[in-house]
Amino acid sequence: MEVGAVECAKCECCGLAEDCTRDYILGVRAAFGGRWLCGLCAEAVRDEAARGATATATTRRSPAGGAAAAGAGAGLEEALRDHMAFCGKCRRSPAFRVADGMRQMLRRCSK
Repeated sequence: MEVGAVECAKCECCGLAEDCTRDYILGVRAAFGGRWLCGLCAEAVRDEAARGATATATTRRSPAGGAAAAGAGAGLEEALRDHMAFCGKCRRSPAFRVADGMRQMLRRCSK
């Protein structure tokens, strides 16, 4: 079994860089409209989209289920937009920058 080449991908939400195979990167981008998200951000977006879909389904029930199915993609896009806005606020915080710098320094020291 051949392992694909490993590439570095940077999360478009939080900026975390991860080493992943090209196939994995393409799969994540396909799931999130061309954007690459780290595992933590991807799970947060999926969770928020599921919560939004549940709230929408209980608010407006469709007998055929067509509206709920059509809204699933829109819910994911909205959850992604909201999560990116949240991460943008956190990234601007000086405390976050200090914590991120410490994380990078510790990562370099452990290699």
